[in-house]
Amino acid sequence: MTNYDIKNTRHIVSVNRHGASVIFSICLFLCSFYSFGQVASSIDSTSIKIGEQITYKIEVETDTTNLVVFPEGQTFSPLEMIESYAIDTLKKNDKYNLIKKYGLTQFDSGAYTIPRQKIIIGDKPFFTDSLKVEVNNIVVDTTKQGLYDIKPIIEVKKKGGNWWKYLLLALLIIGIVGALLWWFIWRKKPLTEEEQIALLPPYDRAKLALKKLDESHYLEHEELKSYYSELTLIIRKYLDEKVYDHSLESTTDELISRLRLLKEGNQIDLSKETIKNIESILKRADLVKFAKSAPDIALAELDRNTIDAEIDHVREVLPEPSEEEKLLDEQYRNEQEKKKKRKKILITVAIGVFLLLATITGFVIKYGFTSVKDTIIGHESKELLEGDWVTSEYGIPPVTISTPKVLKRFELPLPEEAKGKVKVTSFVYGTLLDIFSVAVNTTVLPPNQGENKLDLEKISEESIKGMEAQGASNLVVLRDKFVTPNGAEGLKTYGTLKAKNPITQIELEGNYILLHFAAENVMQAISITYPKEDIYADQMVERILNSIELKKEDK
Repeated sequence: MTNYDIKNTRHIVSVNRHGASVIFSICLFLCSFYSFGQVASSIDSTSIKIGEQITYKIEVETDTTNLVVFPEGQTFSPLEMIESYAIDTLKKNDKYNLIKKYGLTQFDSGAYTIPRQKIIIGDKPFFTDSLKVEVNNIVVDTTKQGLYDIKPIIEVKKKGGNWWKYLLLALLIIGIVGALLWWFIWRKKPLTEEEQIALLPPYDRAKLALKKLDESHYLEHEELKSYYSELTLIIRKYLDEKVYDHSLESTTDELISRLRLLKEGNQIDLSKETIKNIESILKRADLVKFAKSAPDIALAELDRNTIDAEIDHVREVLPEPSEEEKLLDEQYRNEQEKKKKRKKILITVAIGVFLLLATITGFVIKYGFTSVKDTIIGHESKELLEGDWVTSEYGIPPVTISTPKVLKRFELPLPEEAKGKVKVTSFVYGTLLDIFSVAVNTTVLPPNQGENKLDLEKISEESIKGMEAQGASNLVVLRDKFVTPNGAEGLKTYGTLKAKNPITQIELEGNYILLHFAAENVMQAISITYPKEDIYADQMVERILNSIELKKEDK
């Protein structure tokens, strides 16, 4: 089931709910009946200004043995009760004359009817007469009091929350990782002595190697084998880089033969004496290393000076590098730099991917794969669940409820025969584009007579029929008692349904919950629709149900 399909299902269920509320409200109104009793009611004024208080008085004359129960709560709708005064008791012979007063007001102009009020005397109900009240606008003398434009709506800053703490933590972690990568990978490290020597030209390296050989103590300790090994390595390395690139791995005879071939081929203008001196020193070194020969120290020093001189001779006869060779060398160095940079990038990316995967794996182990996936990719129900919820009161008497979004007033059209007699207020969240909907409906009916009470099961059945009339099918209907956290008791109707998407005509499945509460002539209904098999929606519904509170009538 796609989110778009579920959204359409929510809309159908929401429409069903509103239609059903009107139907059962009218039915209950038509079922009401009337009787008369020994009570009297009056008001101190039939015409008031907006917000002005009137005193509504109920007088009851009864035996001293009877218990009298006066109405309490918002039973005077459309007028609002702002104060309930203490009962005045006057004794006349063997009877009591009880007087109960209420302070009422209204903040909208118009003609209103205070509905009949039920008073229980002993075990019998009695009803007062209905009374009409005219609420007038306050006339403003514009010649003395200036008029001003309506002030614009002031936008309230949204509470920031603790998101900045997580942002700072994330930036701190990223900063630490970045600093470590820069220090160990991207930082231009100071060159070691070996690296500095490696950057020198071959001639300078050879000269520096001879200088370091002079500073060694091989000759002082008569370590001729080590001395000649270092000496021949210096000349071989220089020849390997500048003359013949296999000088290091060639034997003495192979190297000398190659030098003579290069001379005969006019590739390098080495003198015979230079080649002979190099050959003589290399062979003497072979004898020292492999035949344990021990030449004089003076001869060893002479061989060192000879190698120094021959390095100069080789350099003199080497041709100057052409512009093409210089360009190739420059390209080679640039390519080496690019390779080093690519290597650093690959290492950085590999470390970044590893840390990211390690972080995700840790969150998956702690919170579960589904939660992590929905957090990264996004899930509408999860965003609603984790957003800033709104707790507010809706309707009169008020219904307190917490919802992911604020509920907006929705005007329900009433049939002509119900206007002025039935008052319905509805607050809704959820449209065709939403996957989750909540509605709070309050229906105020004329007072019932006798012991006739609102039958919640019949109201629930009418709601189900209304949903079916709107196209819902295969409704699974379950009923159970529901008690709000503050002790208000009602009926819970819940289950699953199927409905066709009006656009794709695909049959969809969803869940619904209907809560009905009744008190005197007031019926309050809360309806919730949500997608099936959605763990976040299930958590939202549980949170909503645990937040519902109804204002109980004072006994």
